[in-house]
Amino acid sequence: MLINADFTCRASLAPEHYQWVSSPQNGVERVMLDRVGAEKARATSIVRYAPDSYFPHHLHPGGEEILVLSGTFSVDNIDYPAGWYLRNPPNSGHQPYSKEGAVIFVKLWQMPAAEARYVAIDTNDAANWQKQGNRDVCHLFSDDSEQVSLQRLDANEVLFTEAIKGGAEILVLDGELIDGELIDVELIEERIIDDAQIYTRGGWIRLPVDALPPIKAGEYGATVYLKTGHLSHIIGADVEGA
Repeated sequence: MLINADFTCRASLAPEHYQWVSSPQNGVERVMLDRVGAEKARATSIVRYAPDSYFPHHLHPGGEEILVLSGTFSVDNIDYPAGWYLRNPPNSGHQPYSKEGAVIFVKLWQMPAAEARYVAIDTNDAANWQKQGNRDVCHLFSDDSEQVSLQRLDANEVLFTEAIKGGAEILVLDGELIDGELIDVELIEERIIDDAQIYTRGGWIRLPVDALPPIKAGEYGATVYLKTGHLSHIIGADVEGA
């Protein structure tokens, strides 16, 4: 299965265009954002757990990255409410479930084999945020191949001021992003757009290497998940994961 599998091209999905697909496990659905492979795949997804749903214990040979978007996601008797960021290295295993239901952002089989760090960060904790220029940033992970953070943008703030050397991936967590120029007309409340797209909470954008898109926060600002650098290292589509 190939979904947005050409990483030299831009890809995006607005939440109003989500298509939920059942997983092999009862009560768990997903929106496939990009995917290379069948059930075992290099994959980026929004995953929704119904209350009292679960996956049996399993391994992740290529690692797993998770951001809890809503509800409470649980792993091996530890609860992670919305806002937690988790990173499980290659060949780790777990038994995930949700008692109350949860929605998570998940990336599978996208880590180098040598990565060994487990990460668990509560992004709701103000101590995990710091000022970077005029922007509030919560650093989640960084190595030679990628940088991951949450960032809070002020109203109308431009997200990128220079070309993205290693590509980028964005998930809108709050507020909205405007990709392109919005017409200033009387019917602005109707969201009339000229060559632009508005991404509200749940909107996803993947940008290729060296892109410099005209993306900025909306009039009330935005909070985004941002990963950069990682697309320089994708060398092909023959990938299997779990």
